[in-house]
Amino acid sequence: MRTLTVQLADRSYPIHIGPGLLKRVELMIERMPQKAAALVTNTTVEPLYSRGLVAALEASGVRVVRVVLPDGEAHKNWESLNRIFDLLIAGRCERNTTVIALGGGVVGDLAGFAAAIYQRGTPFIQVPTTLLAHVDSAVGGKTAINHPLGKNMIGAFYQPRVVVIDTDTLETLPAREFAAGVAEVIKYGAIRDAAFFAWLEQHIERVIARDPDALGYAIERSCINKAEVVGQDERETGQRALLNYGHTFGHAIEAGVGYGAWLHGEAVAAGMVLAAKLSRRLGFLGEQEVARITSLLRRARLPVDGPELSVERYFELMAHDKKVEGGRLRFILLRGLGEAFLASDVPVVAVEEALAQRHASDV
Repeated sequence: MRTLTVQLADRSYPIHIGPGLLKRVELMIERMPQKAAALVTNTTVEPLYSRGLVAALEASGVRVVRVVLPDGEAHKNWESLNRIFDLLIAGRCERNTTVIALGGGVVGDLAGFAAAIYQRGTPFIQVPTTLLAHVDSAVGGKTAINHPLGKNMIGAFYQPRVVVIDTDTLETLPAREFAAGVAEVIKYGAIRDAAFFAWLEQHIERVIARDPDALGYAIERSCINKAEVVGQDERETGQRALLNYGHTFGHAIEAGVGYGAWLHGEAVAAGMVLAAKLSRRLGFLGEQEVARITSLLRRARLPVDGPELSVERYFELMAHDKKVEGGRLRFILLRGLGEAFLASDVPVVAVEEALAQRHASDV
């Protein structure tokens, strides 16, 4: 087991990474104020991992209320949130009952948001079971639900007490969802870790094949990057916004095609290519670097072409992005591999030209 720490003064918390950690319930129990928990999961994860975790917790004296939600991004909404509250209240969960999120990013975001506002805040633990959640959504305290007009528009910053990453859970992850998680891994190299990007170029096939050593290194390096950024800028007032590279376009893609039609990581991958092309059009990024980003994403079996949405539709959807400030779109762009920055004065014509060339073969 490898342990990292998200440094947030008195709210600092560990990230444990390794195989077989679902069996080590003491890692969770030691962070609970009392032996009572509400386990939130979904219909896919429940038969795979929930029953064993509940049995282990109960064998250690923890009273557990189970909440099983439907699977998928389309269910990241008020209805699912209220389903959690219904069962928390029916199960007599108190302010010191710990909410445990067992699942991917959707479960983590829903359970975390529920924990943030149930009785004005209950303890929260992340136990992610997808690669995307391992390296991104489970770390950092962003919780939210979607709105039909925009992704993650309703939520809260709310940090977990601990993140327990059992790498064995990736053995049951479908190939498409695994590849979607690799998009967020590649993102860290693109925005702030050029050496990691180069490592991925050399080892991406091993990562995709789920080689334990390569995958373990990729998860750890990604979590190190995420923990460093969150420790410096918890509430996204500056540097943390850089983690949204590819997400302005990506969130528009998800909303435009309908939540769940494209996985989050797939939309981010196409969004990263669009952001790289925009960076190139503005003179910040060279053609070779755009080609390297596109090639690595393609080798990771990710989409590099945006969907057939009109330029006008992209702008309509991006207008609801959380990075809009003063009515103006802001984009995360690259000055080079490993060097991202927040651009506030991007000419509309440059964005239009990048969107018009949203196919990887376009130049």
